[in-house]
Amino acid sequence: MFAKKLLHKATKHHHHHHLQQQQQNLKGCLTPDDLDFRIAVHYGIPSTASILAFDPIQRVLAIGTLDGRIKVIGGDNIEGLLISPKQIPFKYLEFLSNKGFLVSISNDNDIQVWNLENRSVASSMQWSSTITSFSVIYGSFFMYVGDDNGLMSVLKHEEDGELLLLPYHLSAKSFTAESSFPDRQTVVGVLHQPCSSGNRVLIAYESGLIILWDIFEAQVVVVRGDKVLELKDGVVDCSGQPEHDLEEKEITALCWASSNGTVVAVGYIDGDIMFWKTSTTGSGKKQKTASSNNNVVRLQLSSAKRKLPVIVLHWSANTKSQNDGDGQLFVYGGDEIGSEEVLTVLSLEWSPGMETLRCVGRAEISLIGSFADMSLLPSAINNHGADLLVLTSPGHLQIVNHKNLSALTTEHEKRITLSSLDCPVVVPTLNPVLSAAKLISLVGSENTSKFLLEIATNVKVNATQKLAEGSWPISGGIVHQFTSPDGYVIETIYVAGYMDGSVRIWDATSPVLSVLCVIGGMKDVEVSGSTSPVSELNLCSSTSQLAVGSQLGLIRVYNLNSSPNETDRHIVTGIKQEVHKQPQGGGPACIASFHLLDSPVQALQYIDHGAKLAAAHECGRVAVLDMNSFSVSFLTESLPNLSSPVISMAWKSFLYDGGRVKSPKDAGPKSLDKNLEKLMFVSTKDAKLYVFDGNNRMINSKPTQLKKDTTAISMHIIEGSSTSSVEQKESTQLTKDVAAGNEPTSEIDQHKTEHINSGHNAMDSLILLCCNDALCLYRLKSVVQGNEKPLLKVKLEKHCCWTSTFRKDEKSFGLVLLYQTGELEIRSLPDLELVKVTSLMSVLRWSYKANMQRTMCAAENGQIAMINGSEVALLSLLKSDDDLRVTESFPSLHDKVLAAAVEAVISSSHNQKKKQVETLSNY
Repeated sequence: MFAKKLLHKATKHHHHHHLQQQQQNLKGCLTPDDLDFRIAVHYGIPSTASILAFDPIQRVLAIGTLDGRIKVIGGDNIEGLLISPKQIPFKYLEFLSNKGFLVSISNDNDIQVWNLENRSVASSMQWSSTITSFSVIYGSFFMYVGDDNGLMSVLKHEEDGELLLLPYHLSAKSFTAESSFPDRQTVVGVLHQPCSSGNRVLIAYESGLIILWDIFEAQVVVVRGDKVLELKDGVVDCSGQPEHDLEEKEITALCWASSNGTVVAVGYIDGDIMFWKTSTTGSGKKQKTASSNNNVVRLQLSSAKRKLPVIVLHWSANTKSQNDGDGQLFVYGGDEIGSEEVLTVLSLEWSPGMETLRCVGRAEISLIGSFADMSLLPSAINNHGADLLVLTSPGHLQIVNHKNLSALTTEHEKRITLSSLDCPVVVPTLNPVLSAAKLISLVGSENTSKFLLEIATNVKVNATQKLAEGSWPISGGIVHQFTSPDGYVIETIYVAGYMDGSVRIWDATSPVLSVLCVIGGMKDVEVSGSTSPVSELNLCSSTSQLAVGSQLGLIRVYNLNSSPNETDRHIVTGIKQEVHKQPQGGGPACIASFHLLDSPVQALQYIDHGAKLAAAHECGRVAVLDMNSFSVSFLTESLPNLSSPVISMAWKSFLYDGGRVKSPKDAGPKSLDKNLEKLMFVSTKDAKLYVFDGNNRMINSKPTQLKKDTTAISMHIIEGSSTSSVEQKESTQLTKDVAAGNEPTSEIDQHKTEHINSGHNAMDSLILLCCNDALCLYRLKSVVQGNEKPLLKVKLEKHCCWTSTFRKDEKSFGLVLLYQTGELEIRSLPDLELVKVTSLMSVLRWSYKANMQRTMCAAENGQIAMINGSEVALLSLLKSDDDLRVTESFPSLHDKVLAAAVEAVISSSHNQKKKQVETLSNY
């Protein structure tokens, strides 16, 4: 008895000693200097989107958010994301049109000028008071700023990047010396007058006062909106009586309502809209018009006593009319309180002489979500009107074509509802709902790249015909081409599966994703689950086959190298197999479908260079499918004592050569067909590891499992040579240790163990089991032998929900972890040492959302693809050896060639006008 206890103690001490020695040899090579978190690709509109800006020359759209981000969208799938250092909403956003700069003003009154070329802040200025109005003089570097102190200031952005505050200020006292004039009136609007070359500016005050000021002559041109003040001989006079019976009320919105700046539309807090004439012609005459005064016309959207404030006003000219005041007014607000939230479009016409105003058409646009902002997108073609873009919460864009808007005038005062279209998205995530995704490297897989490019060519030909009806008005930006189209090779693809059973594939080689093909569900044949949600995807680059698993257990196999002729489709249901002919439609052909179990497909893996496909189902059974005969090689029985679903599956191959085991990578082509043995590792949610051989036999009578109950989230097999020296020293002794522990093994187990222990080079792999509260690292051979003691275990302080491995080079491996707090952790492998910590919030301004990890995926090169609402982001973890190359690969958000061409045309036009003036002055 004493001898047995002593032997047990010695054996336990020996195990502990060997474990310590093995852990000391597990040294990772990944360092903080190897890492550089950056956004490689970003698509979609953030749910916090709140404000719009548009550059009509560059045809680029900017969308500001409540969390300090700016989304910039161009044409040809060009999208970029600017992130402000401050996580604060923007209240103003405007382009310096055709200059390559974007101006944003945050709620804390920080003015930032963004350089679109290098996607960074070029200059900034912190305003001392609250900015209450802002505008840019079109086509210039000058800006007007109004604040709550009643002060209007002028800023200029220098081309060298400096933001200057010019020594030009206007306060309320600038207009009159009378002490009765209020000194502190909030400036609610500053608009430069069209056709005045920036010489005149309209200043609106919260109390209702409107001043048209001539900057060069330094005098008031027109005063409107106040019931007491009027203009006499160019001076604001406070002693007069009100010219009309208009009560003083607060201004909430304003815009020019004529192309030449002779009429301004002003919205008020009580829901009224006033059209104020700013022309000085006949200002002193009293003419009877539609209103009680010749300088103003009142318009009301509703006759109700209590109306909503007018929040937004925009005006678009009628390009077919000879009258500068004819056009369409877009109004948000002004309707009866409690009415449906809509955007109102009014078609307005002035009588000759601008005496009366008539509404000739009214339409309402129903909103998908709460209104956030709107923008008019003038057509790049003259006399084609403007498209209407509406932003609603959360992050939804609706567009109304200018053709539909121009048709309003033919309705003759009928109140109609305009339909809008959803804006196109590069990567759909919500319509349809994305349910599974894979980021796959095609490096070294030229054939698959070639087949995908051929499919994409056919798709683009068909798409060109479908888009002939209308074009997307946002077309700016430049995509950089570094290789010729003839020699182009796809290096990375992003594959997404959807709830409707469809699959989309994008070329993700560069920061500009392009769709290669769209695969619909199997609707042409009656197969159970053919349009069920996609749960898993995998691609075999050797055979160019794509496997798609569904939540109802259906497995579809597509051939990317489809022939132009009709092909056979093998349908396997249980033990029944059918073959159907199918016409080739230009895209990938579905060559086989398997429906063996009514259980979600949790994992798919091609083995034997694509000759077989293994599919692990949630119920705990694994099917191995022959891809040559399209038959079932075998289907495992349910795992013993299965109490939780399968989460991961992995295969590893070994080649037996005279009692020695080596990796198939080290074998010659003739040896691959002989003595190839495979092991299948299956992990379940309750953190158990099962091992099967290639003949559907379980290696051990019981699985490897942790003593403490936990939840497993993933399993990874780590190939590496850093542990081979330890492996060679310990392999023989480890077998003796297992035997000393009285582990029951069958004859098959002993046979496997003998071969495994003799193959040091093939068995130096590690198995990493990632749980929500711990990371457990095992020797692969230990798992095969049934040893439950992990080589290394790291307890996690937070709840982990997703992990993935990546490789920097042949020696440096890493593990990335996502926690439910939104934190991202990078650990080195195989020692699991913490290398770097960041978060979704700091990188993307994202918060973790439940089940976000279900659509996350990663590539071996350190790229992670993830989704948040309608946003899709590809993060790059590793630092590039050529940062300049990375920067240059991004698409340009500013077209310098276009900008120079437009400036040349404008300069030539100005010179021509100058010559005409000089010629006329000589007569």
